Amino acid sequence: MKILVINAGSSSLKYQFIDMDTEQMLCKGNCERIGMEMGIFTHKTADGRELHKDVVMADHTAAFTQVKDALIDAQVGVIQHLDEVTAVGHRIVQGGSLFSESVLVDEKVIEGIESLIPLAPLHNKAHVQGIRACREVFGTQVPEVVVFDTAFHSTMPPKAYIFGVPYEYYEKYAVRRYGFHGTSHRYVSARCAELMGRPLEELRLVTCHLGNGSSITAVDHGKVIDTSMGLTPLDGFIMGTRTGSLDPSVVTFIMEQEHLSPAEMDQLLNKKSGLLGISGVSSDDRDVSAAADSGNPRAQLAHQILQYQIAKYISGYITAMGGCDGIVFTAGLGENQARHRKGVGEYFGYMGVKIDPDLNQEMRLGKEGKISTEDSSIAVYVIPTNEELVIARDTKALVEKL
Repeated sequence: MKILVINAGSSSLKYQFIDMDTEQMLCKGNCERIGMEMGIFTHKTADGRELHKDVVMADHTAAFTQVKDALIDAQVGVIQHLDEVTAVGHRIVQGGSLFSESVLVDEKVIEGIESLIPLAPLHNKAHVQGIRACREVFGTQVPEVVVFDTAFHSTMPPKAYIFGVPYEYYEKYAVRRYGFHGTSHRYVSARCAELMGRPLEELRLVTCHLGNGSSITAVDHGKVIDTSMGLTPLDGFIMGTRTGSLDPSVVTFIMEQEHLSPAEMDQLLNKKSGLLGISGVSSDDRDVSAAADSGNPRAQLAHQILQYQIAKYISGYITAMGGCDGIVFTAGLGENQARHRKGVGEYFGYMGVKIDPDLNQEMRLGKEGKISTEDSSIAVYVIPTNEELVIARDTKALVEKL
């Protein structure tokens, strides 16, 4: 069985094509600048063949046509005929309270995803466009499955997801904590259990998805009991350009002082803050790291804040679970920035957590493994995430039931 995994954005469409007999990626690619004057299409195969071209993609249907053509292309294709595409799995950011697990796509499911657009206007609208475009290009005979980023977090209890605003806003508008990156947290928690040689249902884990967007999740005996992102991905700790949690009065104060509209304030909170806003250098942590190493005090401060806030979330979740068996670092920063793993780990030295400096430096660029010492009170791992594989596995399982 070969499955096409899709992550559709408002002006982009990322994909991977996976052979589920081996769970190996056959090819992957990206359609960028959809709907703009000129788009960019890239396609790479597992054996090193590549296609790059500038092409107009008026909409997501045109983007899917590029993907379809590349899959069967004489030079860079990986299949002979399109009927080798068994099914398509879509990543959906917001499932709200409607979807707590992956489901096969039908018109009712599409309408449900559309109904959640107010909770994730950019993401869910684009996902619906992707699903409809996929049906137009591949036909309705190819089954499609949707996998929700919020689904893994659906086990949170009300004490973790209800905000301290009047309860009527939860009842009227579904204002609550949903959490995101659930597919990543689900993968690395399960993989950590495998590496530890123990059932996930026996473990208390804190999984740290650290990238340009970041979140931390408490996985207690296989179930999420809390996570750092909230109604939107803005909540939690500082990220590349996002503020993370802050005193709500900061928002109204700045709006009044700077005469900002809600839309302008939203841009400030989501696009101009975080590492970028504090360092004044960049949202890319590699640039911030270079500046910090050269003595830039604001870049150094940005790193201090980041590590401090991550440690606070981890310690809070350890308390919530009544202990911890493992801490996992994943995603761009989590997988590659040893300095942050070291800095965070030092906060837990009083608990007996010990990071092996050599292993910590070694676990980069796709390497997976334990970075804590054998006598560390909590095992600490670096596990590269694989959200696409989770989506493909769910898709395969649902299609096999047809």
